Amino acid sequence: MGPDIVAYLQGIDATLGPYGGRFIIHGGQPQMLEGSLQGDLIVIAFRDLQSARGWYGSAEYQALLPLRRGNSEGDVFLIEGVDADHRPR
Repeated sequence: MGPDIVAYLQGIDATLGPYGGRFIIHGGQPQMLEGSLQGDLIVIAFRDLQSARGWYGSAEYQALLPLRRGNSEGDVFLIEGVDADHRPR
């Protein structure tokens, strides 16, 4: 892990706090039951999509972003979650 990624990891928490973001998955060894996963899985939860968009577009995160982009590859997307009492119908 190079110094740019270390700097990114050291700085990201401070960018998440104002938007209520928190890591719920950050790497770890998956136990694959079906399909395949390439690389690491990282999931950050926010209270809503507006908060997630605000964080990603913030000047603080945008300043860190080149450190990640220049040293790693991956897909980044936002997706709306469900409430804790959600039931499939």
